[in-house]
Amino acid sequence: MDQQQWTAVVAAATRAPSVHNTQPWRFTAAGDRLDLHRDRERALPVLDPSGRQQVISCGVAAEFAAVALRGMGVEADIELLPTPEEPDHLATVRAGGSRDVTPVDTALAEAIARRHTERAPFLPRAVPDEVVERFEADAGRLGVWLKRVTGSDEEVATAFLVSRAEELERSDPGYLAELERWLRTDPTAVDGIPVGAVPEEDPTTRPSNWLVRDFVVGSRTPHTFLPPGDPAAPPPEVERPTVLLLGTGGDDATAWLLAGRALGRLLLTATTEGLAASPLTQALDWPVTRTRMRGRLSLVGHPQMLLRMGYPSTTGGAVSGRRPVSEVLRFEPAT
Repeated sequence: MDQQQWTAVVAAATRAPSVHNTQPWRFTAAGDRLDLHRDRERALPVLDPSGRQQVISCGVAAEFAAVALRGMGVEADIELLPTPEEPDHLATVRAGGSRDVTPVDTALAEAIARRHTERAPFLPRAVPDEVVERFEADAGRLGVWLKRVTGSDEEVATAFLVSRAEELERSDPGYLAELERWLRTDPTAVDGIPVGAVPEEDPTTRPSNWLVRDFVVGSRTPHTFLPPGDPAAPPPEVERPTVLLLGTGGDDATAWLLAGRALGRLLLTATTEGLAASPLTQALDWPVTRTRMRGRLSLVGHPQMLLRMGYPSTTGGAVSGRRPVSEVLRFEPAT
């Protein structure tokens, strides 16, 4: 692999979603290997004190790198935590020999550039069961389980925990300050959450059971309740996205990286099916609500990612920036 090839692979890897679009990664390419390190300077000590979500984000980036290699006709293998004495060395992606590029390889690689987080309401169209089954099978191959949150009891319990966690976060000055540091009003910003990607309406006023994170809660004007309209008019349709929970048996760095890899594969597969997703991770930010979710849903293992998924109702919109590859990739001689 030459520098041009690795540059293309890292450009794809950095398209991975990351918590608050912090892009907490650094890459080193040497010969046939690409080493991925966690960048602790881009941590979120209030939201993510354990670094769990940061490591999951890096797991997604590793999966995107492997998908890009296979799309180029190169075998790819991922080794997790290859250097025990260096805990921030999270993964090594190795380029192998040539391979025949399958239609799935091409579709997933092309989906990297199209994938985006969708916070707007979805269309009232169900995600096909066979697509969810494909997600489940792909995750299972990595030792990650997937649960579809269904049934009124599960939905009510999970939606309540998401709302409760959002309420806790909105009352935490440290959380609000950290959120503000990663909100970007400059459309040319290379990291953080662009304000144009945040729905204008207050998420609490949306006719939905699922509360998306409000990135501008600290500056949003208080909601003013309007007088009721036509009392004979039907109520607004409540958004009912497909809600998926990814989890692992363990809860250490290896488990977090595997969850990230499974998440990356799921998001790219969803994109090939015309689907989009956004996280509902508030309930997983707080240990108390994360623990309660395990009990309320009778989970055997640890929840790592909660997603709302559906068919997007909008096109275009603000795209989260990415740092130039030159800022996150360095080259070393092959050994």
